[in-house]
Amino acid sequence: MSYFCAFLRNFAQKYIILKNIITTEIILEMKKLLLLLLVSAMSFEINAQTNDDPVIMHINGNAITRSEFEYSFNKNNSDGVLDKKGLEEYVDLFINFKLKVEAAKAAGIDTMASIRKELDGYREQMVMQDLVDSNYIEAEARKVYDATAKRFEGQDLLQGRHIFVYLPQNADTAAQTKAKAKIDSLYSVLLAGADFEEIARNYSEDKQSAVKGGSLGEFAKGMMIPDFEKAAYALKVGEVSKPVQTTVGWHIIRIDDRHPFRPYEYHRADILKFLDQRGVREASANAMVDSLAKKNGVTRSEVIKRMYADIILKDADTRYLAQEYYDGTLMYEISKTQIWDKAAADTLGLQRYFEQHRSDYAWTDPHFRGIVIHAKDKKTLAAAKKLTKKVKYEDWATTIVKALNNDSVKLVRIDRGIFKPGDSKAVDKFVFKTTKEFTPMKDYPFTDILGKSLKTPETYADVKALVTADYQAACEREWVEELRKTYTFSVDEDVLRTVNAHGDKEK
Repeated sequence: MSYFCAFLRNFAQKYIILKNIITTEIILEMKKLLLLLLVSAMSFEINAQTNDDPVIMHINGNAITRSEFEYSFNKNNSDGVLDKKGLEEYVDLFINFKLKVEAAKAAGIDTMASIRKELDGYREQMVMQDLVDSNYIEAEARKVYDATAKRFEGQDLLQGRHIFVYLPQNADTAAQTKAKAKIDSLYSVLLAGADFEEIARNYSEDKQSAVKGGSLGEFAKGMMIPDFEKAAYALKVGEVSKPVQTTVGWHIIRIDDRHPFRPYEYHRADILKFLDQRGVREASANAMVDSLAKKNGVTRSEVIKRMYADIILKDADTRYLAQEYYDGTLMYEISKTQIWDKAAADTLGLQRYFEQHRSDYAWTDPHFRGIVIHAKDKKTLAAAKKLTKKVKYEDWATTIVKALNNDSVKLVRIDRGIFKPGDSKAVDKFVFKTTKEFTPMKDYPFTDILGKSLKTPETYADVKALVTADYQAACEREWVEELRKTYTFSVDEDVLRTVNAHGDKEK
């Protein structure tokens, strides 16, 4: 981190006050923008057919233009490969996606408060990033630089190192003598030709700078203890001070560089980073929106709505990205609530699916279903094993932990699951007999294993993650088949053949 960032960190609150961030010039520009928005169309028809952008398909009465389809197809096929099979497969995927969106709208998901809040947040984000004024940011950066430069006008900045011996202010005579003897000894070694940075690394009691060879980075007046600062500014570049005592101890100082305050261009990147970290861009954009809302007697959300409409009206890619975000948000929510969550909670359906596809989940290696108990002593281990006799396997781990561990004392550690060779050294040694390399945990030296060896899964729970994913996919396929029966859709094959192949003839 440069000196400039260090200075800003230390003096930001005192010397930098970001007030009145809407300047007269910005307000005038934003008035022009609002006027433009007010006379612009508040809504637009994304699916309107034109000669150079024909409709490629209809889904539940909604027209999809070729450009929207191409945007989606090209985004998801970035390798540029276009063949008949790949295009036809994507048509089906695209239709399925849009049908799920239609189902979400029919279910009222687009009116849910949480979804509306998420979509409003996305629109606001698009508007805010479009409102960042580079001239304004540059002007704020100049203000910060000028304020800092004024403070250090005529003063050099130093880059130096020190070797430090700590001495508290209330130290007794013996401690004072010991500290003085140590700093004098280190100074004598330096005079004899020892490397300053090596001595700092090995003997300095300022551990933070010691690892960097005693480096303190860049500093200026007002950033160091007065006695240290006075001694440092008295040195020339490359000069090493005699031992200097301050309120915290003894120092040997070396100055590596000194220079006047550097010009704006040198510090610009650090200042911009500093401003970004403090949200100046967001503050600027928010203030612009609030000012427009107040001056024109409309709500903040209305200003954002109008700006958003203007943004997506002007740029097709941004419009399709916004449509994709809207559709994706609705599709995800209905898929999660109607398919994924339901399927994951359907234990009977999961077991039935497992029974019907048992051969798909066969193991090539043996597995072990059970728990590994790590205990602090033999008595605890015996108690843990005894507890498992009173409950079913699914409750072993929770029963043991609840009975033997509390907030302050943890007598056991439990590993639970389906283990295959290589998953656990304890299981490898005591069950599979494939290794002798097992070292008990330091704080839990007594280990035992309870469970059952399996050649193949007995229930869906033994391969739960795989079965759940497959069952969810099967439920989703059934759902899509129903959607295809519920909603109408059609594809214009003539237009489909022109995807990515219309060139300049229609532009």
